[in-house]
Amino acid sequence: MVDPAPDVSSVVVPEGSGDPARWVDYRPTSLLDAFVDKAVQVPSATIRRHVDAVRRRNPEASPARVIQILEQEYLRVVTAAGGAVGAAAAVPAVGTATGVALTTADVATFFAASAAFSLAVAEVHGVRSDDVRRRRALLLATVLGVKGAQSVEAAVGGSSLAWGKVLLTTMPQGTVRKVNKSLTSTFLKKQLAKHGTLALGRLVPFGVGAAVGLAGGRALGHGVVAQSRHAFGAPPQGWREPLVVDPPTQE
Repeated sequence: MVDPAPDVSSVVVPEGSGDPARWVDYRPTSLLDAFVDKAVQVPSATIRRHVDAVRRRNPEASPARVIQILEQEYLRVVTAAGGAVGAAAAVPAVGTATGVALTTADVATFFAASAAFSLAVAEVHGVRSDDVRRRRALLLATVLGVKGAQSVEAAVGGSSLAWGKVLLTTMPQGTVRKVNKSLTSTFLKKQLAKHGTLALGRLVPFGVGAAVGLAGGRALGHGVVAQSRHAFGAPPQGWREPLVVDPPTQE
């Protein structure tokens, strides 16, 4: 029997692989790192296109209204994901093992949707960043709520004014690394426990899991929405860049 090929998608290759000491310092990537790293790599062009699409569908909408639409979209995604996992886990043919796998996928969906939403809100505010470290800190801080905001605010000297803008633009890289380390530690202690409780709820049989999944996913989503408003402050009164409307096609 031939052993299956190892999964190298989650392997961390140490920087400076020419150094033997670093090369042998093998360590697998945790699920948290894998979920977050993948979530924050969405291209900025994709975020801009989505915000522009919302504006085209709502040509008279102000920045504040567009953010509200983005919030509604985001809440629908995370609520539907939570409910779908709960409903699937309640089906006898699915079983607990498959339910746990579905819950893992649900957490990945939550991270991906939260990252895209936070970056879209930043785009409306005229703030863009392709820096993965800055994006990672923004995602973890918004998901962590008040504790996440406090970590970032402490790094910027205690100011609570639109810390998301500072994080994505002017915060020194050394500080960003320290913030990420602090946020990751806090997340592992607090947020994974919360996700774990919700995951168990989704595996309750007889359809109760679906209700827990819907309520839990929506509750987590509302926390991210509230924190994103705190991170970037009040929306601008008008658009800094005019919306480019594609000319009608000739028949």
